[in-house]
Amino acid sequence: MDSNSVLRSTVAAVIAAALTGGVGGVARAGESAGATTGESAGEMAGESADESADESAGQNARQVTHLGVWTMRAAPEAPRFRAPTKVISKAYAFRLVTRHTWSGEQFQCLDSLWTRESNWDHRAYNSGSGAYGIPQALPGDKMGYVARDWRFNPQTQIRWGLRYIKGRYGSPCGAWGHFRSHNWY
Repeated sequence: MDSNSVLRSTVAAVIAAALTGGVGGVARAGESAGATTGESAGEMAGESADESADESAGQNARQVTHLGVWTMRAAPEAPRFRAPTKVISKAYAFRLVTRHTWSGEQFQCLDSLWTRESNWDHRAYNSGSGAYGIPQALPGDKMGYVARDWRFNPQTQIRWGLRYIKGRYGSPCGAWGHFRSHNWY
């Protein structure tokens, strides 16, 4: 083994040991592991190969540094703004009301009705009667024929509620009128 290859392997071992937590136990290539551990690369290989050692050390350092870059971990950022579920639910209900060719007045009646019933909370539960969701379906699992996610999806609850209102009262204002006179719909 020539002195350049000994120097290259020693420098690589010293850099690797320094990056992994210490220089203890690093020995020159070709020597036993019991060699002294605090020696520099110049003392180990001699003064004759300084230029090639500098080039070799620079290349090894760049490689090791490059490998170290990929170990960083960044924490994901939390969303800065998230619209409340109530706002999204009302917008979705408005879109469905207008698809039924009902007027804006019908949406106002629906808004009044469901604000009074559940305040547009898709997790609203009445422990006395067992009514659940935005439209306060009694029992809540009736909404299951629209979709299985009726417990936690406000859109499923709104679709069910509008079908119920259309089938039983004809329109949201009909349901709101019944609610005002009987305190239920």
